[in-house]
This record gives sequence, structure tokens and C-alpha cells, in this order.
Amino acid sequence: METEFPVWLLLALPVAFGLGWLASRLDLRQLRAENRSAPKAYFKGLNYLLNEQQDQAIDAFIEAVQKDPDTSELHFALGNLFRRRGEYERAVRVHQHLLGRADLSSVDRDRAQYALAMDFLKAGLLDHAETALRVLENSPTRRNQAQMALLGIYERSRDWELAGKAAEALEQDGENDFSKRRSHFLCERADAARKQGDLAAAAALLQQALETAPEAARPRLLQAELELQQGHPGQAYARLQAAMQELPAFAPLMAGGLARLAIETGQIAPARAQLEAAQKQTPSIDLVEALVQLDQAENPEADSSPRYLTHLQEHPSLIAATRWLDLEKLKEDEAKACVDRALQHAIRPLARYRCAACGFEAQHHYWHCPGCQSWDSYPPRRVEEL
Repeated sequence: METEFPVWLLLALPVAFGLGWLASRLDLRQLRAENRSAPKAYFKGLNYLLNEQQDQAIDAFIEAVQKDPDTSELHFALGNLFRRRGEYERAVRVHQHLLGRADLSSVDRDRAQYALAMDFLKAGLLDHAETALRVLENSPTRRNQAQMALLGIYERSRDWELAGKAAEALEQDGENDFSKRRSHFLCERADAARKQGDLAAAAALLQQALETAPEAARPRLLQAELELQQGHPGQAYARLQAAMQELPAFAPLMAGGLARLAIETGQIAPARAQLEAAQKQTPSIDLVEALVQLDQAENPEADSSPRYLTHLQEHPSLIAATRWLDLEKLKEDEAKACVDRALQHAIRPLARYRCAACGFEAQHHYWHCPGCQSWDSYPPRRVEEL
């Protein structure tokens, strides 16, 4: 028996094909429209950003994110922009939203975690930043950046022990040489122990600092101070004498201490010979004043003006000129007082020390700049002698 083929099926096939084609065209048009609109908003945001119109850039990026919420790059751009503007709460929310996504790659997850830590750091929330950075300690892509940021946090919070561990970890990873920096951290801990009266711990830490950076001047200076505090001025004098021979560039910083210890231990003659040799090698007003200190200790009536005059003839110095005039007698006392006031006012900025990294000036020499937080950025010479 012959089966009759349904006629309606023949009519339905073209209709179904037409409907499918129409639906696909509509979906394709919608997809194209969406793909055109998201980049348009994104590039509009970039254009605003290049023109330093940050408010309009944020609006454009928000529009782009709303149209394409799965695009991580837009979230990163928006979060970083919020942070640059100081809107740290909004930056934190953006990066936390990224971290909450299950489809985020491990590289982007670490990137978002680091960005979140930077949000907290810029906001001054050091404990939150530290917690966020510790998550990245085993990250293959962000470990070193996280360690550097942790090092900065520990320096700001003056946690020198943790700072030393972070620097040591960076050094082990091949990130430059941190030996001088680690030596400074040990010196900071030693100075704190000395002030608390734990002289044995201070001595051990200073020895460790010297072994960490044998060419560093700071451990030697602190060792001399510690030995003097322990009642051993002879050892302190010998320490500074050796340090000045090994590190002549730092002679101006050591000169005053060496002169005081020489007077206390009766070593004026050898100290004078060493300071005069250092003055010939690296002339400095600090060396001249240390020599004047020795001269006056040996003979309170000694005329010190020739030392300042000799320095002036070879190395013009307003500070030396002021010191020389202090020893000279003007015909009128009133005129001398006026000249003294003017000169003291003029030399005040010249007698400071200046950070080579940021230009911050201070009356005392710093190993750690209070302005830019750089280490060893202060030359051991006063501003006038730079």
C-alpha cells in the first residue's frame, strides 16, 4: 500500500527556514550593535582620559562596563581611574567585584588582587594593604611587586625586622642588591635596643649590620657611640680612627666625634695628624672645625683664625668666612653685631644637608630621607660644599 506524503510538511519547511534565517539575522544585528556600542564607549573614555577630562572618562567607562560587564580590562581601567582620582572606596568595590568572578584567569586574579592592595595602600590603610599583598606571596606573576610593596609598608610603619625579611626575600629572588638597605634596618633595630638599655643586643645587631654591608659607614659610627656609652672611649676612638681611614668620603661626618674622643683619651696629636691629612684629601668645613676644637683643647688661647683663613684661600666658603669674622675684632662693636646677624642668617641654609633624590634639606645628616624615604641619599657634605 502506497503511503501518501503530507503536503503540509512541504509548505512548512520553507516557512521554518525563513523564520530561522530571520531570527539569525536579528540576533546577528543585535550582537553587532552591542559589539559596536561597547568599544565606542570605551574609546570615548580613552579619548576623555587623554584630554585629562577624568569625569567624562569615568562616565564613559561606566557605560562601557554596563554594556559589557564581563570585560575585565574595562574594570581594571575604571578601578585605576578611581584610584588616581582619590576615590578609593569605588576603586576597592571595582576590584573586589573582579575578584568575585569565577571565570577570571589566575593572571588577572593576581592582577586584581595587587590592584586592590594598591587601593588600600593609597588610602593609607596599611593593615588592609598588607593582608591583600600577603595573598600574592606565592604568585608567579606578582610576587616581586608584592614584596616591594610590603617592604615599603614595613619601612613606613618602622617595622624594621619585617622590612629586613622582605628585603632578604627580594634579594634571594634576584631583585638587585639589598645589602646596604638591610644593614640600615639592623642599625635601626640596634639604635632602638640601645635607647632601651639593651646594649648587648645593640652590639650584636651592629656587628650583623657591618657583616651585611662591610663598606657601610653607619654601623661603624653607631658602634663607636655604643662603645662610648659602655664606658670604653679608647675603643670608640680606635673605631672612628679606622673608619675614617677606610671610608675617607665620610670623614666630615666622623671628624667631630673623633676630635671629642681624642680630647677625652689624650690622643690629640695623632688625631690632629689624621684630620689634617683628611683635610688635604677631602677638604671640608667640618674637618676645619674639628681641628679648631683640638687646638683650643690643647691651648684655650690658641688663635684659630689661620685655619679658617687657609680654608678660605683654597676653598671659598661663606661658613668659613663667618667663623673667621667671629674671631676677628671690628672697630665698632655695633657694626660687628650687625655683620654677625647678617652672616648667621645667610649661612643657615648653606650649613644644611640636602637629599640628592628629592632635595629635602635638614640641619642634621639623615641616612633615611624624611621626605622621599630614600636610603643613603644624603651626601656626607653640607649644601655649600656640594
